[in-house]
Amino acid sequence: MRLLIQRVTEAAVHIGGRKKNSIKEGMLVLVGIEEADNEEDITFLCKKTVNLRIFDDENGIMNRSILETGGDIMVISQFTLHASTKKGNRPSYIRAAKPEISIPLYEQFCSTLSEMLQKPVATGEFGADMQVELVNDGPVTIWIDSKNRE
Repeated sequence: MRLLIQRVTEAAVHIGGRKKNSIKEGMLVLVGIEEADNEEDITFLCKKTVNLRIFDDENGIMNRSILETGGDIMVISQFTLHASTKKGNRPSYIRAAKPEISIPLYEQFCSTLSEMLQKPVATGEFGADMQVELVNDGPVTIWIDSKNRE
């Protein structure tokens, strides 16, 4: 499972020209799921996400987690995080999990993250054509892959 986390001052997701969800200060989390992912990956990444110290403290140093700031999280599914560009110019998405595997894992990821955050997380719609807008704060962008823990 792969995450691309962006610290944002605001983010929104639109589907079919209508705003589905939006957040103010917090994190936009793009999630890519592969066939080998499981509950252990979800737990690891959710803990990492809510404890990631990427928010400024009173001295302007990134030393606070989203749990400490009370910020919001928006989670968007994005199979393209598993794109392979090793061969040719057209990315291959063969490592991305099929919907029958990825939908339950995505839903579990959102639920677990919400429990750890102690409030609901905003989401898009799995598999939909979404337009995501954000203001990246910093910019701060963090890449985490649950298969590269060491």
